[in-house]
Amino acid sequence: MAGLEILARTLSAVTRPDKRGNHWQYNSRSDHHSKVACWAIIFDLMQRSTLLREHVESGLVHFGINHEMRDFTNNRKKDLDLVLCTAATGSVVSEEMTLSALALRYDVQLTATEQQILRGLPALTMAPVGAVLMALEAKACMTEHSKARPRLYDELNSSHATVHGATDQAIAAGFVMVNFADEFLSPGRNQDIQRVGPVWNRHRQPHATTTAIEKVRELPRRSRLGDVGYDALAIAVVECRNDGSPVSLVTDPPAPQSGDVDHYNSLIDRLTHIYATRFSQL
Repeated sequence: MAGLEILARTLSAVTRPDKRGNHWQYNSRSDHHSKVACWAIIFDLMQRSTLLREHVESGLVHFGINHEMRDFTNNRKKDLDLVLCTAATGSVVSEEMTLSALALRYDVQLTATEQQILRGLPALTMAPVGAVLMALEAKACMTEHSKARPRLYDELNSSHATVHGATDQAIAAGFVMVNFADEFLSPGRNQDIQRVGPVWNRHRQPHATTTAIEKVRELPRRSRLGDVGYDALAIAVVECRNDGSPVSLVTDPPAPQSGDVDHYNSLIDRLTHIYATRFSQL
């Protein structure tokens, strides 16, 4: 599965502008990193799930981006990064906006082999959202880890609650990227970087990353319908200084290890299984 490599490769490119005209690999005021992570998950899931490919090829399943879900129980609402869905009744499906087109929109960096794989997949198209089958929410903790932990937890916790408050059958999937770099250039603190030079945020590692991961692992997860929590949740650890140097994946601890429930491969395996179980009669 290439999703994490695609994410790291894409974030290595300096493409995200700020209001002063500087360009960054990561900008907290942009949702680019979240959209790329969700795109990569769908790319891997499309390869693993035979049923999903069949549903896409037959025109049963589409995607939506920035879809607002409303919790029927508590009347709260939240925009989800990306959803797999059926098309709304009477709606017009966009044949031009596909998973391939999204890759171009988000500047997703693919190898020649990955491009060939993408061309071989059935065309997943965007449509006005009818019934949500799977909702993806991706977040990042790149700097000031201790300060970010409560916000990170609250935002992620509200996502699965909103999804299942709207429809218990929908799959709620979460993805969190945590930065392992010792130092980081925050765009908010470096708007005048060309004039005054860089202002670095320093991180005490591995403590900063470990505590962020521990907080994410407090999120509830569920194993059956009716319970509270995420149906699948993954944590990825990267090393990103945000200074133009390549972003790399961290695979040693404290990053989740193969077989851990929050390892990326476990996320894809679990989503494949749950989709086949819940939507075999779609």
